[in-house]
Amino acid sequence: MARKPNYPFERMERERQKAAKVAEKARVKAEAKERARLDAGGAPAPSDDDQA
Repeated sequence: MARKPNYPFERMERERQKAAKVAEKARVKAEAKERARLDAGGAPAPSDDDQA
């Protein structure tokens, strides 16, 4: 017998996977932007750790 479909869960999983993919692309793009800025001779951005 075939399984009973769980449409809300399947949709939630697709949306979660899509959000993870978008977040990973944004992270890679931000890293590339930071690397390009450092290569251009800019100073590193201040972080919360530097204020201690």
